Amino acid sequence: MTSNDLEIELKESLVPVEEYLAAGVHIGTQQKSQDMMKFIYRVRGDGLYILDIQETDKRIKTAAAFIAKYQPTKVLVVTSRQYGQYPAKKFADAIGGMSAVGRFIPGMLTNQNIMGYVEPDVLVVTDPIGDSQAVTEAVQCGVPIVALCDTNNMTSFVDLVIPTNNKGRKALSMVYYLLTREVLRLRGVATSLTPEDFETDL
Repeated sequence: MTSNDLEIELKESLVPVEEYLAAGVHIGTQQKSQDMMKFIYRVRGDGLYILDIQETDKRIKTAAAFIAKYQPTKVLVVTSRQYGQYPAKKFADAIGGMSAVGRFIPGMLTNQNIMGYVEPDVLVVTDPIGDSQAVTEAVQCGVPIVALCDTNNMTSFVDLVIPTNNKGRKALSMVYYLLTREVLRLRGVATSLTPEDFETDL
């Protein structure tokens, strides 16, 4: 690949690659799963696996196109991760979806008798490990799952993987911001939101 090709490819990315790098979107964990091998770019000297930013960018676009096809009110975003809660809720609010942040109530997708029961058409999770209860229930109901997956995640129940650091504050706010912007753009909605709007206070 020539530097010219690279420039063309990077020009088409949602934000300049430097912004992804500054947010630490590419920084994985010291564990890798077989499922995530294809998204890993290299391993760093300190043993951290590094994700391929171009794959992340591509998958955010694919996920946004997928989510944009659904009725906004039928999109459910779930996260138990502390740093995921603010950006995930911001994403859900901006696109007109539903969110369940913090502890996921078992039966929320499967038990019609509990308070807060919902019937989403698509589920977005911040981490298939932390959000495993929601993933299990979505699989039981046949609801497609979009998941932010780090290098250590298993993806067997995930329909659409977004390879990203799903633990870092800035990484999560960047990915949820870009998902929001893309979904709204595909729906023909202009937005003045910025990545900072998705950042939770420390």
